[in-house]
Amino acid sequence: MPNAKLTIDLDAIADNWRALDAKTGPQVETAAVVKANAYGLGVKSVAPALLDAGAKTFFVATPDEGVELRQILGPDPRIFVFSGYFSADGEAYEEFGLTPFLNSAEQVMHHIADRPGAECGLQLDSGMNRLGMEAAEVSTLMFHLPALRVKLVMSHLACADDAGHVMNNAQLVAFSTLSAVFPLTPKSLSATGGCLLGPMYHFNMTRPGIGLYGGAPFTEAKPVVKLELPVLQTRTVLPGEAVGYGATWVAKRPSTIATLGAGYADGILRHIKAPASVFAGDAPCPLVGRVSMDLIAADV
Repeated sequence: MPNAKLTIDLDAIADNWRALDAKTGPQVETAAVVKANAYGLGVKSVAPALLDAGAKTFFVATPDEGVELRQILGPDPRIFVFSGYFSADGEAYEEFGLTPFLNSAEQVMHHIADRPGAECGLQLDSGMNRLGMEAAEVSTLMFHLPALRVKLVMSHLACADDAGHVMNNAQLVAFSTLSAVFPLTPKSLSATGGCLLGPMYHFNMTRPGIGLYGGAPFTEAKPVVKLELPVLQTRTVLPGEAVGYGATWVAKRPSTIATLGAGYADGILRHIKAPASVFAGDAPCPLVGRVSMDLIAADV
């Protein structure tokens, strides 16, 4: 049986990084987010391509990801870990030169106790209510902040994929106010969406993720991933006949239906349906019926 073929264009990833880097001023560093195995595309190949393109700072989700990335990239790049500092991971941070973001007062106190003088980042909550400290929590730490070697202060925009959303400006104001406690420390607010919102959002560093891999809202991105699926069978389906589980699609005209060799077991989301399409060359072919475990159907 012929197999599906996934092609990942490393040159396109590097070009997307350069394009996002060009949207900021020369005083702004453009980092790269390679968490979750470089968004599933393979950090062992993707991270070196980004390093060669010019990225010097990388972001991962967990210490384990940081350890793997350090072994791939060597000693020079900076590696920040979003998830925070927990004492059980202290040896990994130390041995592999990783920098944790401290997301709570508790993490700040553990870091000071376990790793006095070690570098860290601070994450502030500017309104997303995910990770990070709010103003009241930061104020309780004022006495302890001089004991920290803070290399970056960051927050994260919740609605940057919608340039007109009122929350963008609200978070910009909140982050500017909160981070003023650290006047000499580099700051970062923007991931991919923030890179596109303009210079006010760029601060000292941007940290694009999804845009590197060809995802929205970076509509100028080069395509990075191409999935080619084998056609296993074609059949003529007459008006009134159904295709697939649940008979959710019924032909309204004589149709030629191709059954393709991939499904949700291969990562194609089960809920995808028309108007989503596959392409035969440049010709769109709408999906019909439900995605099965290892098969999908398209009207060709």
